[in-house]
Amino acid sequence: MAQPESLAELLNGRRAAVDASLPPIGFVAGYLISDGSIWAGTGAAVVFALALSVWRVRRGDKPRAVVIGLLGVCVAALIALYTGRAEDFFLIQLFSNTASALVWIVSILVRWPLLGLVVGGVLKQRTRWRRDPALVKAYQRGSWVWVLQYVIRVAVFLPLYQAGRAAELGIARVALSWPLVAACLAVSWWVIKRNLPEGHPGLRHPQDQETVKA
Repeated sequence: MAQPESLAELLNGRRAAVDASLPPIGFVAGYLISDGSIWAGTGAAVVFALALSVWRVRRGDKPRAVVIGLLGVCVAALIALYTGRAEDFFLIQLFSNTASALVWIVSILVRWPLLGLVVGGVLKQRTRWRRDPALVKAYQRGSWVWVLQYVIRVAVFLPLYQAGRAAELGIARVALSWPLVAACLAVSWWVIKRNLPEGHPGLRHPQDQETVKA
């Protein structure tokens, strides 16, 4: 393959995963320090999210993306406060990971793998990669690694949620963010490289099927 960068470099997965870890850390810290107060836990999570949002905006991140992340934390806090169940702070994460696994599976089956759409979008290729059968196949197989990532999270989160273990859910949320994303990026990158034929120019240079045949 011609291009040197990995999926981690292309998708900047580390930053997103680290950002997602901070509000849960705040929640667990506030919840435990206050001896199980949902108000303290959710308040700390929102404060962490606000501080992160301000820092991201000052660094030049798009305000829309920052606001969406902050809104997600605020909605999770409101759900927990409304139900009076601390574990409900993580309900959105449970649903989102379940939905993500299903959406990724469907995308693979219909030959529009989301990994290809994401990488193609980052590389400003739109859907040119779909004219390259080798890339479509590589993205399909690489996408299964992402499905496994979401399945692992659901398998860990669901029993903890059903048992009402809010603090443990927060710890699991952090443990399954950056480490799992890093592993997912590395393994899916390896799968893509392994499934591209020898001599293929790489992700940045999709080959039209007609060109390959010629």
